[in-house]
Amino acid sequence: MNKNYYAILMAGGVGSRFWPVSTTDLPKQFHDMLGAGSTLIQKTFSRLSKIIPQENILILTNERYNDLVLEQLPMVKQAQVLLEPAMRNTAPCILYASLKIQKMNPNAVMVVAPSDHWIEDEDEFARNLQHCFDFCEKDDALMTLGIQPTFPNTGFGYIEFDKSDENEIKKVNQFREKPDYETAKSFLEQGNFLWNGGIFIWSAKSITASFEKFQPQMNALFLQGIDCYNTNSENDFINKNYANAENISIDYAILENAKNVYVLPATFDWNDLGTWGQLHEKLDKDENNNGVINAKVVLENATNNIIRSDADKLIVVDGLHDYIIVDKEGILLIYPKSKEQDIKRITALANNL
Repeated sequence: MNKNYYAILMAGGVGSRFWPVSTTDLPKQFHDMLGAGSTLIQKTFSRLSKIIPQENILILTNERYNDLVLEQLPMVKQAQVLLEPAMRNTAPCILYASLKIQKMNPNAVMVVAPSDHWIEDEDEFARNLQHCFDFCEKDDALMTLGIQPTFPNTGFGYIEFDKSDENEIKKVNQFREKPDYETAKSFLEQGNFLWNGGIFIWSAKSITASFEKFQPQMNALFLQGIDCYNTNSENDFINKNYANAENISIDYAILENAKNVYVLPATFDWNDLGTWGQLHEKLDKDENNNGVINAKVVLENATNNIIRSDADKLIVVDGLHDYIIVDKEGILLIYPKSKEQDIKRITALANNL
């Protein structure tokens, strides 16, 4: 296994659209969302460790989830868990981790990956990732794995690549914001647009040089701690300085400015499991397209529902179509799938009761 390969596993999100299962205290990456026997973060760690040494996988998370990470990933040492003392989006934490990795190994190439996505064909994922690592070892490149769009999704950002580029790895023209439906349809018709799945690959040298060029203020802030990284004084420096970083995503901070951005159209299946509806797509379903997790059910005149219970509870449904039905401790959610994007707002209302 190549000792120059590293991963930054992003595990700080709350997943509020999966309320009431995903909560601030126990977000979706720490749940077995599909009843598969492993939580999402466990599946992601296992997938990455097919080609990356386990000791080279760093987990970036909020300090409140430190114990959860260590409990679910017992092979991980405390030094591999990087704790964010403040929420500052993806650019600051990626810079922090990249400087830390570069100090460990100047020849490092790394993947930045969300901890809560679902990929079934793990061998194909490993082949795609190896292809990107090979490219980034030779070239000064910032790479992303683009997801082949299957429908005009308005919930994802898009990557537009050069249509005339006949290479397997394509030059990126630009990143596009989440579109409206008609724009998304036109993207699919043009044929050179991919979903931005938030999986990035680059060498430590390339990404740190990009921060120096495009984010000099943030770069200077984190470089002040370079002598502390990988020592006992690292946490003290981060706790004192991290909150001073700008709240900005890696897309805005670096990728939309850089000219050396490339994309490999992914050849593996992918689901970001961002909503109950996307989870429903991945479940085994009955003849009426109902998906059930951890529940005994009696269903009559019921179609296209997703039903989940944490207990082995009997749930009887009659006359419901396209609904989310979730029973979790003191909360019962019965909500139309067509309004699933509103669950985030409902969560905030419920938390104020």
